[in-house]
Amino acid sequence: MIYASDLDQTLIYSERSRGMDVDDRIMIPAEQVDGRVISHISIRALEQLKQIAESIPFVPVTTRVLDLYHRIHIFREQIVPKYAITSNGAHILIDGQVNREWHEQVMQDVRDQAAPPSEAIAAFHRVSDPEWIIRESYWEDTFFSVLVDRDRMPDEQVMAIQPELEQLGWGLSIQGRKVYLVPFPVSKNRAIEHVKYLAGVKQVIASGDSLLDRGLLDAADYAIAPAHGELYRGFRSGELQGNYGFTAHSGIRAAEDIVQFVMDIMNREGIMSYERTES
Repeated sequence: MIYASDLDQTLIYSERSRGMDVDDRIMIPAEQVDGRVISHISIRALEQLKQIAESIPFVPVTTRVLDLYHRIHIFREQIVPKYAITSNGAHILIDGQVNREWHEQVMQDVRDQAAPPSEAIAAFHRVSDPEWIIRESYWEDTFFSVLVDRDRMPDEQVMAIQPELEQLGWGLSIQGRKVYLVPFPVSKNRAIEHVKYLAGVKQVIASGDSLLDRGLLDAADYAIAPAHGELYRGFRSGELQGNYGFTAHSGIRAAEDIVQFVMDIMNREGIMSYERTES
C-alpha cells in the first residue's frame, strides 16, 4: 500500500488558502523563498504524516514543476520520500533523481497523442481577455498555467472551451487563481500506476482537491478530498460524481482530516496500530 497525495490546498496551504481565523500556532512553514514563508502545514498533520511515512511509502503528487517542488523544504528536512511525482505526472523522482526513461516516454506520447501546444493555447486565447490575465507560463515544454484575476474572469466562458480542448487532446482545470492547460498523456494517475509497479504494491490511498487530481482519486482504492476547491464545488453543484468523500473541515485543518483518514485505513488494514484521539 502507498499513500499518494496532491500538495497545494490538500496538505500544504498558502496564506490565501489556509482559511480565516486560523491560529498561527497550529502550523509551521512548509516552503520559504528568500526568507518569506510561501506555504504552511499543520503541525498535527505533519506529525501524523511522519508516522504514515514510517510504515508505507508516502508519494507527493503535484502539478508543481521540479524547481517549485524542491522549494518545499519539509520534504528535504522532515520527510524524505522515496518516490515523488511532479509536473502533473511528467516526472517521477526516485530518491530525488529524475527517472529519465519515464519522462521520455511521456513526452513521446504527448507528441503522438496531443495537438501542438500552439493549438491549445490558441483555443484558450479565443475566450481570454488581457484584462483578467496576469501572467501566462509554459512549463518544462509540457503544460500551460495562466495566472488570472478570478473576480474578472468569466468561469463559464472559459470552461466552454473544454470540449474543443479535449478534441485536441488537452485538459482544462481552474484552480484558485490559475488556469491549467495540460495534455492528456501527462496525468497523475498514469504516473502513480508506474510508481505502484516500481514499489511493488497493489493498493493506493489518495487525496487531492482539483480536477487534475480526479483521475488519481478515481483510480485509488481509498480516496478523500478536502471540503474546498474544484472537486468539492463540482460535487456540491451536482456536476461531478465519484466514490469518495470530503473532509469535515476546510482550509489547513482539512489536511488533519485527510491524514487521519489515511491512518484509520492503515489501522483497519493492520498496517499500524494506534488509539485515536479526537481534536
